[in-house]
Amino acid sequence: MITEINFLLFQAIIAVTLGSTAVYLVFFISQKEKVRTVARNILLFSGVLQTFYIITRYILTGHTPITSMHETVFFFVWALTWAYLSFRWRHTVKNFGTFTSVLISALVIVSAVVSKDINPLPPLLRSWWLPLHAGFTIIAYGFLALAFVGGLMYLVQEWELKSKRFGYFFSRLPSLQALDQLNNHCLTTGFIFLTLGIITGTIWGKQALGTYWRWDPKETWTVITWFIYLIQFHQRLTVGWRGKRAAVMAIIGFCSVIFTLWGATYLLGGEHSYAR
Repeated sequence: MITEINFLLFQAIIAVTLGSTAVYLVFFISQKEKVRTVARNILLFSGVLQTFYIITRYILTGHTPITSMHETVFFFVWALTWAYLSFRWRHTVKNFGTFTSVLISALVIVSAVVSKDINPLPPLLRSWWLPLHAGFTIIAYGFLALAFVGGLMYLVQEWELKSKRFGYFFSRLPSLQALDQLNNHCLTTGFIFLTLGIITGTIWGKQALGTYWRWDPKETWTVITWFIYLIQFHQRLTVGWRGKRAAVMAIIGFCSVIFTLWGATYLLGGEHSYAR
């Protein structure tokens, strides 16, 4: 019974999430406030369905469903969806939801095409540190993904302004100042969660393996990613890195996140490789 519910939930999530993106795109073209409200409500409904999917997956697996590629990507979808909704609850940035929903839909499609098989949990991962370490890290990825989206929007808007054509995107994108503030908020939140993910991972490693760090490829790339964001965070506080530099660094940082999530797994292997 739970298996069928889990399957139906996932199919519903695909349909609802893609539907949300479609409505957001209609809003991007029409700029009608009622359309945006509908799109946001559909995305909220998708977030609720995602939560129930994770719960049913937990019941099926008997552990936090974040140990396979499908589960991790889907958890990423959940984190990004709720990171956006929490951000939207406090801040309004024009058409941010449109761009974010496209990324959410792309990740949902990725989670749909990778194997959804349930694999036995390795003894090493049978620990309450698993949801803390992996959860903090993936939530960080959600907020850093928002910074990435904001960075892309910033570069597009800056190009519109520099070209002095004030074309199709100019009136549909927020000001550069609003996008820079968005970048700062999401970067700060994501960096804090990423730091917590690394700290809990090192403590877990010490308890499970007797060492804080093993220089596993994924561990190494996580630190590289952390330093990329640390540089941006430090430069913003000390020398006032803002604007285009911050946007470019947000994009570079997210590329490192994606490589840490997938590249380090499939290309470099190591103890953190997912069961396919």
